[in-house]
Amino acid sequence: MFRPACNIERQLIQRVRNGEHEVFYDLIQPYERRVWGAAFAILRNEADTEDAVQDAVLKAFKHIRQFRAEARFSTWLIQIAVNEARMRRRKKHAHVVEPIFMGENGEDSYMPRDFADWREIPSEALERKEIREKLVEALDSLGQIYREVFMLRDMQQLSIAETSRALGISTTSVKTRLLRAR
Repeated sequence: MFRPACNIERQLIQRVRNGEHEVFYDLIQPYERRVWGAAFAILRNEADTEDAVQDAVLKAFKHIRQFRAEARFSTWLIQIAVNEARMRRRKKHAHVVEPIFMGENGEDSYMPRDFADWREIPSEALERKEIREKLVEALDSLGQIYREVFMLRDMQQLSIAETSRALGISTTSVKTRLLRAR
């Protein structure tokens, strides 16, 4: 049963490489939720997650010839998304602190940055279900390294080896972090 899906996937990859770019969506479509979930586990923000996933898909499309089939295509795609999400998180936190410069007359010339709208959007609040709230609460209590492993392994159902490759850590580290996360 696993063979035909793998064979179809290989055929789709080859077709994309041969210039049939319109079939790329057929290739990534089965993994959309998993890719989104992996990025969301890192970014914890839906808008940033959407941007990261979009960039990851574009990078996968652009670099499809670099896919060597040493792992499953889904693992490769999720790894790109994880790296993209981590890069976005680093960039976002790099600008958290800005120096205050003294003006020519000795006064502060500090101009506040635009503040994020911290209010909860009522339509989104209504859409959330109780189970999701509890899950988010539980995931938030985890450290970042444990959350990433838990999301990829238990939520996205990647194997330990796939999770290891996606995060760039050893399989032993995946097992240890997963045990601690659970």
